[in-house]
Amino acid sequence: MLYVVKRDGREVQFDSINITNAIKGSAEEIAFNLKESEAIELTQRVIEHIENKGYEKVTVEEIQNIVEDILLQNGHKPIGIAYSNYRKERTKIREIKSDLMKSIKSIGIETDRDNANVGNNFSSKLLRIASESNKWHNLTMMPKHLAKAHENGDIYYHDLDSYNLTTNCLNIETGKILSKGFNTGYGTILPAKRIESAAELSCILLQSTQNDMFGGQSHVDFDNDMAPFVDMTRQEILSEYKEEFGNTGTDIEKIAEKKLNRIVHQSMQGIVYNLNTMHSRAGSQVPFSSINLGIPRSEDAAMVCKVFLEEYEKGLGKGEQPIFPNIIFRVKEGVNREPNDPYYYLYELACKVASKRMNPMFMNLDADFNKEYYDQGIVAATMGCRTYIMSNINGEAGPGARGNIAPTTINLPRVGILAKENVDKFFSLLDNRLELARESLLHRYDILKKLKVKDLPFVAGEHLMRGSENLNPDDSIEPILKQGTWGIGFIGLAETLNALIGKHHGESKEAYELGIKIVSHIREFCDKYKEIDRLNWSCYATPAEGLSGKFILQDQNVFGQIKGVTDKDYYTNSYHVPVGYKLSIKDKIDIEAPFHKICNGGHITYIEMDGYPDPESVKAIIDYSYKSTNISYIGINFHMKYCRKCGERIEASEHSCPKCGSKDIQGISRVTGYLSLDERFGSGKVAERKDRTSHNDEKHINTYKL
Repeated sequence: MLYVVKRDGREVQFDSINITNAIKGSAEEIAFNLKESEAIELTQRVIEHIENKGYEKVTVEEIQNIVEDILLQNGHKPIGIAYSNYRKERTKIREIKSDLMKSIKSIGIETDRDNANVGNNFSSKLLRIASESNKWHNLTMMPKHLAKAHENGDIYYHDLDSYNLTTNCLNIETGKILSKGFNTGYGTILPAKRIESAAELSCILLQSTQNDMFGGQSHVDFDNDMAPFVDMTRQEILSEYKEEFGNTGTDIEKIAEKKLNRIVHQSMQGIVYNLNTMHSRAGSQVPFSSINLGIPRSEDAAMVCKVFLEEYEKGLGKGEQPIFPNIIFRVKEGVNREPNDPYYYLYELACKVASKRMNPMFMNLDADFNKEYYDQGIVAATMGCRTYIMSNINGEAGPGARGNIAPTTINLPRVGILAKENVDKFFSLLDNRLELARESLLHRYDILKKLKVKDLPFVAGEHLMRGSENLNPDDSIEPILKQGTWGIGFIGLAETLNALIGKHHGESKEAYELGIKIVSHIREFCDKYKEIDRLNWSCYATPAEGLSGKFILQDQNVFGQIKGVTDKDYYTNSYHVPVGYKLSIKDKIDIEAPFHKICNGGHITYIEMDGYPDPESVKAIIDYSYKSTNISYIGINFHMKYCRKCGERIEASEHSCPKCGSKDIQGISRVTGYLSLDERFGSGKVAERKDRTSHNDEKHINTYKL
């Protein structure tokens, strides 16, 4: 009696029919006409070989090795090769299943931190398990060389779990949607008639949109989009008062305006509360939401902007820090930047709120690449994370009703390591990675165009996305894919420069100039193939959250610890100067500013502050940035802490509440554009946050002059 030891340790009685069937199956795989008698004869040889070995027990792997050898050595080499390939595929599938089972087990204990704003509850875990399963499905379905490039860390396909299901993000034309109404699938929501309903529905728009997509969403022109509903409310109040008290002139109007102001405050407070409590994506997170404001076209729009900033400044119920929405305050000379501008007071208020809440971020509409659009009547906007959508090879330019379709990111430090200090070789290798990134996005395009409008029932079915206007439920979403951007991103420029010439762009002019050349090379590739492929390729300064720790871990396993490159737990975000390198606020801005124009798919700069800054310091930083450089999107960071018990804001160095004595303290930091609770950071970002040094530190150094 011979027993076969299965891979799971079970022992079963040997059955030669399994060998015969495997041999016949391999022959059929290559369309080889193998006679039954030949298959039995080959099986007999396998049995004789096993008997000669005197086995009492034999493993599955040992039997398969014998079968493969018999086929290759007895005039059946093609069948042997087919059998060998079959074994390899089965091994790969088993490994995938094993890895998937390990992932599911791990998620059952705690969700990972690829996304710092996903919780750890039941729905989060269930969504993550489904996510892991679809990742493996998509890897096995794509061409092997593309799957390999992702798995070994050459490039990275963002949101692989959504590769075949949906697109990334969207700038919502909120006013247009609210004025016509919409349907979330269970009935028609009538057009808003008051600011209260418009505010509430604006949150539902973000929530419903996020359920159709894998990235974030923004209100592209929030204050102007809300303004018409303010006047509708005013007219309704006046009509009620006049009907009740008669037309008694200005007193009625003053009283009505006071009531209107209270209603607008309540409405804006409701938005802040809703966006920090309502959930999306099967209840796993609150909507990743952004609000663009600051360029009002009317006094009612200015009122919305002012009141919203005031309500955000108040915080939540106990004064706690709101995590969402991310606020982008747009700054423009002639509108709000200078003391004699009509809405300068809004800019001052924005700086005051930012000094307390880290929001708003700021966007410079006088940067030349924004100004050229502004002069055409197109106002730039951005997502909180940094995604920037303006040019359009297939239609009207501008951010409205458009988003990024999908990004792929290049592991730039690995290219630097492989180049071995040879800059020419680096650019040759980079061209290879760029071609690979393009191929991956074209493959994703071919997968996504098979989706129908009914697969994105809200964003496409309700025509929120450019290109969906004339589509029916069973039509392909391909017209939409041509309107959005396709990001080719990068991570770790600083580590790449260290690998190539031993210094990063904060340390030497030579490194800085090489850094500009590298990122410009990526942009030139995108511009070239934008014309050839007729798709909106864009150079993307990747907001690497979980990826910052993933890439470097893979490279450490291959290349070991390389000083200045792989000797920490994360790669530096995009083109940023390393967070631990001491330099002044001015130098940080001057070095990073030129990259904003090159990275037309998205860009951002942070200034890290030691302690809570005052409003004047925030304003001075933004003033210098926008009057002296071509920088666009910038934010002020500082570590924020508050007491969970009473809501009191406390200093970063304190560990208990000075007001109530509680030690239940919540920390807040910014990660890849958005605010997040400290405990939700991934391991790479935890290490990065620990290394962050403030740019207003007296010990900073003045770097080289550009």
